Amino acid sequence: MTLTLAGLVLVVVIFYFMTSIKVVRQGYQYTIEHFGRFTTVARPGLNFYPAFFYRVGRRVNMMEQVLDIPGQEIITKDNAMVAVDGVVFFQVLDAAKAAYEVSDLYLAIMQLSTTNLRTVMGSMDLDETLSKRDEINTRLLQVVDQATEAWGVKITRVELKDIRPPADIVNAMTRQMKAEREKRATILESEAARQNEINRAEGLKQAQILEAEGRKEAAFRDAEARERSAQAEAAATKMVSDAIEGGSTQAINYFIAQKYVEAIGMFATSPNAKTILFPVEATQLMGTLGGIGELAREAIGGYGDSSTPRPPARPRGPFEGGQK
Repeated sequence: MTLTLAGLVLVVVIFYFMTSIKVVRQGYQYTIEHFGRFTTVARPGLNFYPAFFYRVGRRVNMMEQVLDIPGQEIITKDNAMVAVDGVVFFQVLDAAKAAYEVSDLYLAIMQLSTTNLRTVMGSMDLDETLSKRDEINTRLLQVVDQATEAWGVKITRVELKDIRPPADIVNAMTRQMKAEREKRATILESEAARQNEINRAEGLKQAQILEAEGRKEAAFRDAEARERSAQAEAAATKMVSDAIEGGSTQAINYFIAQKYVEAIGMFATSPNAKTILFPVEATQLMGTLGGIGELAREAIGGYGDSSTPRPPARPRGPFEGGQK
């Protein structure tokens, strides 16, 4: 009996010690209660708390966790109905507060995120809710994190997974996008046409400038040619005048014969002249040409000397001796 009682006591003691040892896994913390009152937090590892006097109250997960925000319909500021769902990333920093400051931590975070999501998106237009997701996430993070600070929880991130507008609004947005792109295409085409017209006008302007400069240069050279021709004509006329002043009648005959031949040439080149009638006889014209030759010989000096015999008399021209 004594050995049996001793063995029984030994088993009870071993069982008591076994139940007093608390092994906490990594990533968790246990709250320890002494007769129902919180006393301390058991860290990961081996912990000894006398059984019957102390017990584990809550097993708190200290790792970062993800909580889904269920899909819900929200009315925006411009009375558009959109369906939204998202996720919340949070981490418990204080196990005691997370265990005793709130009854159901997960349900509380989910409800808090849902109500604040309605508040934030309800104050924005539909276009803003679709284009400003980062702003919505930031505002939700600030509000929810501030509210959960008293629970010993840190909200690390809030993300909207999906925003689904109604089908009719999606169709209207598609038509709007198509109209906007067609508008931009029309503007680009008009800009291209405008630039093309500008380039064409610039090219025409440069061509007209070059053409005007060419005409200017041609006119300058024509004027220079006429000036030189006039100078040559003036020199020739001066020579004839000097010859006339010196008493040479042959100079007068040369001058008149030259004009006479030019006039006949104009008759010959006239496009309306089918038949040419000469107002003089051919022998008289030959006589005039003979007078020109004689004038040339005098100009050269072959017969300028009085000692040089003169050629025999020739027939008189139409403009010599007052003949008509």
